[in-house]
Amino acid sequence: MDTDNKHPSIKSVGWALVQASRLHRSRTGDKLSELGLFAGQEQVLQALGTSGPMTMGELATILRVRPPTASKTVSRLSALKLVERHTEPGDARVVRVKLTKEGKRKAAAIDALWEEVEGELLQGFDNKDRKRLRKLLRKAAKNLAGLTGADQSGFEADEEVDGLEASEPELAATA
Repeated sequence: MDTDNKHPSIKSVGWALVQASRLHRSRTGDKLSELGLFAGQEQVLQALGTSGPMTMGELATILRVRPPTASKTVSRLSALKLVERHTEPGDARVVRVKLTKEGKRKAAAIDALWEEVEGELLQGFDNKDRKRLRKLLRKAAKNLAGLTGADQSGFEADEEVDGLEASEPELAATA
């Protein structure tokens, strides 16, 4: 009898993805706690740091969550004085969210944290492997987004993000 601790789905791409995702989230969570943040909060700070002030609806769309979820996270970040909410002049129903100075500092620290964890995650991968993995994961996410009715935007091809010139057949030939 084989006494190895092998899961029946050990050859499944989905299983490997779930395991890598859990470990990545755990490592990121540990690092975020050092900054006084919880998982999920960093995504709001990063979105605002990248795109600037936005409405709750825009933020929810970028984060791929429902507006009440985004609102709850923004309330917590507001209590930490990392974001500010302001009503839109002329329409008090529209609320814009923006980073405070401290929020901008945290967003910069989060960027550094993500780079550190990404380096740990991809240790031993060359640039070609990194780009290929990113492209394949985006394609897999887009496949599932299409089936679940989720927003498919944000799954840009590597050519758009990385400025690659290689076509699909060329990438396949080099893999």
